Amino acid sequence: MSGKTILPGTTGTAATAGSGQQTTLGVMGGGQLGRMFVQAAQAMGYFTAVLDPDVISPAGLVSHYHIQSDYLDQQGLAQLMQRCAAITTEFENVPAPALVTLGAHRPVAPGAEAVGIAQDRIKEKAHFVRCGVPVAPYAVIESAAQLAAVADDLLPGILKTARLGYDGKGQLRVSSRAELAAAWDELKNVACVLEKMLPLQAECSVIVARGWDGSCVNFAPQLNLHRDGILAVTQAYEGNMPSALVQQAVEATKSIANELRYVGVLCVEFFLLQDDSKAAQTLGSLIVNEMAPRPHNSGHYTLDACDLSQFDLQVRTLTGLPLLQPRQHSPAIMLNLLGDLWIDGASPPWDQVLALPGAHLHLYGKLKASKGRKMGHLTFTGATVAEVRATALAAARLLGIEAF
Repeated sequence: MSGKTILPGTTGTAATAGSGQQTTLGVMGGGQLGRMFVQAAQAMGYFTAVLDPDVISPAGLVSHYHIQSDYLDQQGLAQLMQRCAAITTEFENVPAPALVTLGAHRPVAPGAEAVGIAQDRIKEKAHFVRCGVPVAPYAVIESAAQLAAVADDLLPGILKTARLGYDGKGQLRVSSRAELAAAWDELKNVACVLEKMLPLQAECSVIVARGWDGSCVNFAPQLNLHRDGILAVTQAYEGNMPSALVQQAVEATKSIANELRYVGVLCVEFFLLQDDSKAAQTLGSLIVNEMAPRPHNSGHYTLDACDLSQFDLQVRTLTGLPLLQPRQHSPAIMLNLLGDLWIDGASPPWDQVLALPGAHLHLYGKLKASKGRKMGHLTFTGATVAEVRATALAAARLLGIEAF
């Protein structure tokens, strides 16, 4: 952006999409992450535009402008560029060529190169290795010859498609060479990565925000619990992880962002290995799993527990506004609210849930619930970890969510 800052309000500069126009920020994608970005941008005085093909997308419903088109539609991209001073994305599978087109005319953060790496597990693993961050032993499988050459000590393992996998999709566990071959056939012989299964103690994530000038701030690591490949619970408070691992995770995440010359909000997920495992003795206690070039489900608690949320930082990185180290003022536990809670047609008992102290309910405006679909989240804050944990567990009981 050549040091330019995009301020909210009416502007007459060409860099902000036309003479006399209200400063507008664009987002590719209309899901809940886009919705929360839009709300953060609007709170700071920006207009917003969403490009998404879904007429009832959560972000499109609350934005000033909704451009209903495919992500590669040239007319739709032209409309977005015409309206917007700068453009971001809310999910990693936005086609990288669309970001290349947009980036030729407007500031785009994150850029096409970073998003392209995050879209491909093969490129992503290679990037982690270049950064010196430990990864699980793995093999690339793009051909029958590579399948046959897989080392025996990578089994049992998890076969993951190189592209378009999320929330546990495109992943199969295999324990033998026969199962590996069958799994690759089931995945239609697309490019895959086989990762060795390791004894895990826990999962965590780190969210950083990096500006155009290379400045970088971070949230403390979140401790995460996944069920059926979907995030279920995030616990964010001081002492949720040993301090040495906290520092290691933050430094690794910043290294990953800096090596990419990344601009925007980036989340990196890690596995914590069991301390007594052979893998931990060889690799260290912390290994990187994957990265997401956007705000992340595990960071939603920042809306209620921090003085700056991950979406505030997404707006600041995009517009070149100052990045300040966010401060968490309350311990927090977040519960994901999946469509399973609505399957029987009845609405969850929100009156009872909201009677609990420190409850913050966020529903995403999705009109149809389905099993495993993220419909909202519920964050609890309080003065102490014990207090927050007790109320979060009480809410889980009311909602029929498994205890943690």
